[in-house]
Amino acid sequence: METIQGIPVSSGIAIGRAFVLDAVERYVPERRIRPEDVENEIERLWLAIGGALDELTALRTKTEEELGADPAKILDFHIGILQDPTLMTPVQDRIRDGLVNAERAVAERFEQLAQQFRTMGSAVFRQKANDIIDLDRRVLGRLLGQTDDRLSEIDGAVVLVAHELTPSQAASIDRSKILAIATDAGGRTSHTSIIARALQIPSVVGCHALTNTTQDGDKVIIDGEQGVVLVRPESATVESYTERQTAQRAKRLELRSFSELEPVTLDGTRIKLLGNIEFPEEATTTLENGGDGVGLYRTEFLWLTRNHAPSEEEQFEAYRKALELLNGLPLTIRTLDLGADKYTQQQSEEPERNPFLGLRSIRYCLQNLPMFKTQLRAIVRASAFGPMKIMFPLVSTVMELRQTKMLLRDVCEELEEESIPFDRDLETGMMVEVPSAALMAKVFATEVSFFSIGTNDLIQYTLAVDRGNERVANLYTGAHPAVLQLIKSVVRAARRRSVEVSICGEIAAEPIYTMLLIGLGIRTLSVVPSQIPYIKRVVRSVDIERCERVARKIGTFDSERQVLNCLRDELRKVNPESLTDSSGDA
Repeated sequence: METIQGIPVSSGIAIGRAFVLDAVERYVPERRIRPEDVENEIERLWLAIGGALDELTALRTKTEEELGADPAKILDFHIGILQDPTLMTPVQDRIRDGLVNAERAVAERFEQLAQQFRTMGSAVFRQKANDIIDLDRRVLGRLLGQTDDRLSEIDGAVVLVAHELTPSQAASIDRSKILAIATDAGGRTSHTSIIARALQIPSVVGCHALTNTTQDGDKVIIDGEQGVVLVRPESATVESYTERQTAQRAKRLELRSFSELEPVTLDGTRIKLLGNIEFPEEATTTLENGGDGVGLYRTEFLWLTRNHAPSEEEQFEAYRKALELLNGLPLTIRTLDLGADKYTQQQSEEPERNPFLGLRSIRYCLQNLPMFKTQLRAIVRASAFGPMKIMFPLVSTVMELRQTKMLLRDVCEELEEESIPFDRDLETGMMVEVPSAALMAKVFATEVSFFSIGTNDLIQYTLAVDRGNERVANLYTGAHPAVLQLIKSVVRAARRRSVEVSICGEIAAEPIYTMLLIGLGIRTLSVVPSQIPYIKRVVRSVDIERCERVARKIGTFDSERQVLNCLRDELRKVNPESLTDSSGDA
């Protein structure tokens, strides 16, 4: 049995036979043509491109119907490339000047473009190279009268294993035939991850050599919670995971009843449970799971699913749609958190050596004011269509926040002069994600209406641990006393200034932390929509006094192990079934 650790991107457990999608490397021979055959060869080229465009357009329409507008925009880059004269004109010139066949001219040009993206040293650019290869195969397949789309060969339910799925492959997945997805490459923002979450298919990416150890027909287990792939598992392991899978399904059915119940503690304290979303359509999922609204709308996916910066109108329509789907419940929009391995590196002439400590989030926005102002205008315009809040990510200094608020005031004044309606009482807040913001929370509390503690980055920056690095992943824990002390200090500062405080990091979605967070004074949790019923079950099993007692006890510990052991013991006393829903860490 091979056990491979990857990155979990879509939860769930799947057991099935592997369908390995090989990366096809095709050599296209050069064939000389006569001068009188040039126009015929160019006509073949345009027929192939036209056919590929028709396929992509149909696929985009299908994706939009099934998954929504934002995932469908992943394919816009493909369509745009095939329609771009700067790509296709050199192909025609190569046919005319070099007297070579269309297949060879296409293969040379697409490989040249893909290589340009590969050498730029950024994960985003490497993903674009994958897009180019996808187009190359699609056009060459039509010129050669064949196809390498093995997905069409699937005739039963399988676990799809690939080095990396191209955007069109990810978008064309038939959820009735794919039990789960596992890839060698990819990250949480890759096309595969975005589509898998939208389809709610268990998925693990970043598995490195998975395709080297897996063959067609091998039995595999995909654990989307832990990010683990088991290849050729032993019968005892299969039996164990089958029991877990059955238990998960039963729990989901059982927890549906919690969706309609109020998240109220035994002594009558109402806890607000909100959803974290990436696409407007996920607002519906939040409501289906009994959420009180959306506490975090990650707007950067409007950039990551396009080959261009979204216009003001495109952003406005997305924000308005989310508000409309929420039917009067609140929406908190986070301004774009671009940077690190995301959009900023694509725009940079020289990618940053350490982008997580570089020009990302609010820093990037304040150095790209036209883009930032466009987003602020779209957000403020959308505020006329429902209850909305706006918050700013990765704020580390008071001057950053004041500069941002000043820009927001300028936008509001412009809209007022243009007689465009908006909510003049729009609340503004900030995410507390770095130690400097947590330590200065008393000062920041005089500047904002609310805090949202983003524990994913707060843990990473407090402990100096890259949670995407498997070599130090064991050091990444929300149970570290230093992290908990920072959360406690933020809550205390917010309470003194009557500033609302919520928590939207991954530990908010872990049942094992629920009692502690309530005990620290948190009354609003923003989590992955599917986790809302799990957290609600714990909330309805405890009272505030017990939670505060747990928090005081935890405050005396000096190690994360003590914290986790205590949290497990306390949860076992009030809701033992929730222990199996929690990994014990985040």
